[in-house]
Amino acid sequence: MFDFYIPLVLINDKLSEECAVFGVNLTTDEAVGVTYNGLLSLQHRGQEGAGIAVVEDGRIFCHKNIGLVSEVFSAKNLETLPKGNVAVGHNRYSTTGGNIKENVGPFVTEYLTGRLATAHNGNITNAKEIRKKLKSFGVRFDATSDSEVVSALIAYCITKTQSAILGVVKATDLLEGAFSLVIASGKHKLIAVRDPNGFRPLCIGENEIGCAVASESCALDTCGFKFVRDVQPGEVVVIENGKIAYQGKLAEKEKTGGLCIFEYVYFARPDSIIDSLSVYEARYNMGYRLAEEYPVDADVVCGVPDSGLDAASGYSAKSGIPLAAGFVKSRYVGRSFIYPTQAQRVSAVSLKLNPLAVNIRGKRVVLVDDSIVRGTTIEKIVQRLKNVGAREIHIRISSPPFRYTCHYGTDIDNEENLIANKMSLDEICKKIGADSLGYISLEGLKKSCGKCALPFCTACFTGNNDCSRTKKDDLE
Repeated sequence: MFDFYIPLVLINDKLSEECAVFGVNLTTDEAVGVTYNGLLSLQHRGQEGAGIAVVEDGRIFCHKNIGLVSEVFSAKNLETLPKGNVAVGHNRYSTTGGNIKENVGPFVTEYLTGRLATAHNGNITNAKEIRKKLKSFGVRFDATSDSEVVSALIAYCITKTQSAILGVVKATDLLEGAFSLVIASGKHKLIAVRDPNGFRPLCIGENEIGCAVASESCALDTCGFKFVRDVQPGEVVVIENGKIAYQGKLAEKEKTGGLCIFEYVYFARPDSIIDSLSVYEARYNMGYRLAEEYPVDADVVCGVPDSGLDAASGYSAKSGIPLAAGFVKSRYVGRSFIYPTQAQRVSAVSLKLNPLAVNIRGKRVVLVDDSIVRGTTIEKIVQRLKNVGAREIHIRISSPPFRYTCHYGTDIDNEENLIANKMSLDEICKKIGADSLGYISLEGLKKSCGKCALPFCTACFTGNNDCSRTKKDDLE
């Protein structure tokens, strides 16, 4: 036995993905098809890789690759996967480790008495230390993703405890950072786990043929499951034979964070309900409060698709300024926020959004967007609106200024590259070419999300990201 306490490690490279996880435990053999549909519904959470692992008679078969869900899984690919009643799926948003097939989830890990498949959404801040320790025990790694480390650690702990549930609990007690996990273990077991702070969402649904676990409730709706509840922070749920068989708590830790508030601002689909709050309602409230905090005389209110549209509706309702469509969006170009390079982000703006000139020309426009990170995208959008004849452009942002790097799974750029750290509000306004600029206050954002059942992590706005452990643990 030796001391395995690991202090909080802040990773200097680009951070891990904000992904999607999905899993089913059914009484029929339709697990692969249902999981495929679930991943399609969660495509917005990760567009650079996808994978499905299915259990058949205790064996696990996995197909994964880089690309969109529809690219990774052709009809032939789906047909070659065996029939099974337990499956887990993963959509990846790659940053750490590179966008290669080996880094796409789920991760299938073999151990002395079996194998498991793990899908992970979040970022493990002590993954490098855990990897090093496990390597010293002879554990081999084929990828560079922290999700592979999570799967290997769980397998190691199951071997030591001879129990899937105890192994998962022991492993998660050693993890630091953010994790929502869906794990296929044994012949008929699906395990769902959420970290004690609840950084990333996870929910459970059921229907007449079984249970599903998903990052967002929209995937449950799409696949015909009735939303049951959210997995609570620090909870482990075991599903067997299509029913919840066990609900328990992880080891107690001091809670120093909460749900990432940016789930409501940008990540989640508006038709999802996360921790008791409708994403659409939260965004509508953000726009409503923006109109209270930053009123302006204007002719139309326009939202930047997609997450700015609901906030624009709220702004219009409070201000009385008519709502109008400002852009036509190409549905075949991915989110610019998750493009790996700045060059790709810049070129994607023109491809994604084309101004609807008939609604813009000669008008004073309130333009509502979800965030400004580097400033490049919003500057190009403002310029394009001016090119079609907008008379004035008043930018309203439904999140506070980003000032700090996130260490729990959101790809915020290095702090020196964040525009809010380099310029004042007036300087940003001038740089992007707007006539006025207003960010929602942090208090206004929290009030907009007031119906959420959890506290929030707002570290990217405040810099308060102390989620380190308060006790030591041993890995034998």
